[in-house]
Amino acid sequence: MRACVFLGPSLPVAAAREILDADYLPPAAHGDIIRATLRRPKPRAIVLIDGVFRHRPAVRHKEILWALSQGIHVFGAASMGALRAAELEAFGMVGVGAVFATFRDGALEDDDEVAVDHGPAELGYPAINEAMVDIRATLAAARAQGVIPAATETRLVAMAKRQFYVERTFAGLISAARRDGVPSLDRLEDWIPAGRVSLKRDDAVAALNAMKTFLSENPPPPLPTFRLERTEMWEADVKATMNHRAG
Repeated sequence: MRACVFLGPSLPVAAAREILDADYLPPAAHGDIIRATLRRPKPRAIVLIDGVFRHRPAVRHKEILWALSQGIHVFGAASMGALRAAELEAFGMVGVGAVFATFRDGALEDDDEVAVDHGPAELGYPAINEAMVDIRATLAAARAQGVIPAATETRLVAMAKRQFYVERTFAGLISAARRDGVPSLDRLEDWIPAGRVSLKRDDAVAALNAMKTFLSENPPPPLPTFRLERTEMWEADVKATMNHRAG
């Protein structure tokens, strides 16, 4: 029983393969979940971790509902997967990890919290910026360890949140904070290389481990509690996906 995993900058594929033997695919875009359901043999499960949204349309909710209706389990975590799992948990998608929980519980709502631009596949999809959720987690850890006071944490989080997501880096954030006279930055700068926290990486690892355990239990196909409406728009979507696959 194999799974398809959509993975990009959250975790290197080489590290992922050490956890779960699966078919690893690039960050998911619109139509990719449909295409995954058409693979032969059909996957028993799909793990959605990373997805695209800036340069190509994002994975649509109905694609995931389609996969569930076809008897394929769908897990989500860390990035785009966490967003979609928080939105579709009631329909049978399984969310894993801290990022998913914060969206499910309403502590975070903005998609930019997980947004990361990345380099090409040939380089392993390296992240170009820091995800806002990781900035929050890193600054919280720095405050908890006495590296920065709470007031500095609050100011840095607010400054990062105001930035366009592709501009979010710790080096850029600290430089901007220095210009604004924010205190305790030297200690933070020295601490970050070893102290940086990545919730997205941790959640990606957790999702792969959860899927490994799940598949080892030989689960039956999911039983959808919803009726998938095959609208004209949906049929056009499927047709376009099929044509793309054939080409």
